Amino acid sequence: MHTIVQWLLDTIGAMGYPGIFLLMAMESSIIPVPSELVMPPAGYLAYQGKMNMAVAILCGTVGSLVGAYANYFASHYLGRPLILKYGKYVLIPPDKFERVEKFFLKHGEISTFIGRLLPVVRHLISIPAGLAGMNHLKFSLYTLMGAGIWCTILTLIGYAIGENQQLIMQYSHKALVWVLLFSMVLVAVYVWRQRRNGSKA
Repeated sequence: MHTIVQWLLDTIGAMGYPGIFLLMAMESSIIPVPSELVMPPAGYLAYQGKMNMAVAILCGTVGSLVGAYANYFASHYLGRPLILKYGKYVLIPPDKFERVEKFFLKHGEISTFIGRLLPVVRHLISIPAGLAGMNHLKFSLYTLMGAGIWCTILTLIGYAIGENQQLIMQYSHKALVWVLLFSMVLVAVYVWRQRRNGSKA
């Protein structure tokens, strides 16, 4: 772990803000670069006075959006035609795909925002958004919000830990637990409001 963190510190230190942007764009697409090993070292460099924390968070957040759009466009222009044409052969007939599409168009905002906060899901949430053709403004807004929160948390962890690099994953996992709890509460409130509005209608 120490070796990986040190390599990332050297890499990010050498590449600077473009390195953060590139690594987070990769993390947000299908390339497995854990954000937990990108943003905390950036925070540590900010602790050392070698980086500006706000700029590092901005680069990580925008990089996440770019990577998410790579998945969005790939699924929209490549995956959608394939599913419509061959989906029935893999248990995704057109009517089922239409239901999934309607669900995401209706609940895409909360799905995208929560998805950006969750491990594994954050790499994949832009795929159904692309398949459903989610509005670009909404997709960008909720992706930036979710990615911004996560990048900020991880960067602050790196800044607070300082020289104790071996604690990065430990504190990142603790932060993830709180993020999961926050996501569960947010989803519960969203479902409650949807049901209440539905009963009023």
